[in-house]
Amino acid sequence: MQFIDLGAQRERIKDRLAAAIDTVVAEGRYILGPQVGAFEEQLAAYVGTKHAIACANGTDALLMPLMAYGIGPGDAVFCPSFTFAATAEVVALAGAEPVFVEIDADTYNMAPKSLTAAIDHIKAEGRLTPKAVIPVDLFGLAADYGAIEGIAAREGLRIIEDAAQSIGGTLNNKRCGAFGHVASTSFYPAKPLGCYGDGGAMFTDDDELADVLRSIAFHGKGESQYDNVRVGLNSRLDTIQAAILIEKLAILEDEMEARQKVAARYAEGLGDVVKVAVTPKGHRSAWAQYAIETGKRDLVRKRLGEAGIPSVVYYEKPLHLQKAYEMHAKAPGGLAVSESLPHRILCLPMHPYLAESDQDRVIETIRSAVAE
Repeated sequence: MQFIDLGAQRERIKDRLAAAIDTVVAEGRYILGPQVGAFEEQLAAYVGTKHAIACANGTDALLMPLMAYGIGPGDAVFCPSFTFAATAEVVALAGAEPVFVEIDADTYNMAPKSLTAAIDHIKAEGRLTPKAVIPVDLFGLAADYGAIEGIAAREGLRIIEDAAQSIGGTLNNKRCGAFGHVASTSFYPAKPLGCYGDGGAMFTDDDELADVLRSIAFHGKGESQYDNVRVGLNSRLDTIQAAILIEKLAILEDEMEARQKVAARYAEGLGDVVKVAVTPKGHRSAWAQYAIETGKRDLVRKRLGEAGIPSVVYYEKPLHLQKAYEMHAKAPGGLAVSESLPHRILCLPMHPYLAESDQDRVIETIRSAVAE
């Protein structure tokens, strides 16, 4: 059994993938070939933004908006602690300081009350200037943008949506990637929309910002690649990856429907023995991961392993407890949920091609373990 079955997806579209890759190789336009622009147009149309700017990876996709906004030394950027390191890493790389915020105990996304408390704390301290907030759509579920947008507007903060796990998810019929002033995503192979290497993209409705992001992604170019108007990066999506992503985007919505069925089956089969994933009203998760919580997590994981069923703990330690980030500020009152969750959480096999028989085996193994 596969935790994420890329092989089944590849088998489904292998002829189209082969033809797309062969076309790129034959044309020889390996950097910024026509497939890159075509993919950007299709992706922007799918997400519902004016612009999609493809780049080399999801980390660059988070870093470049900070660069475009001039966020750096002396600035505070608020982000959750229960997330992958890249969310805070880019803040440090930009020279600013991450401020860690607590998460909601049910959605695992940024808690608006904790965000407000963290902002007030940083303003009272006076050492840093609040500049931006990076909500993460964890495991594919959109953050509470209704509340976060109100806080950001009141405080004059930029919102950079971290949609690395959530392309295909929605909130009130608005697709993830379309929230905030700018959004970023990753096309790492395991993502709901993933390529066969590294890749990423940024989304915005701001024409001027889109131009700056394109410039930063290409060494800060102006009129040409030899006209450098700002310090930038070398962060372009390879043409072959764009061609692959075009084919995967074409089946994404169908895969999203399949993911909803897998999630519903887990909820029905496990909801009475463990805490299953929560989907608030108005949300559709992209289900990058399916997480459960149980006080018998280690036993459950052991029994799954003995049955040949893969599982993963996301994340083993929150960022504010990691050596690289432990010196940074955090919301007053502590981050109890972020600290305790790693001892209870477990992510199960989740992909559109998970057979019902395999899923039933997962459910039966967990139920048996919890009953021990």
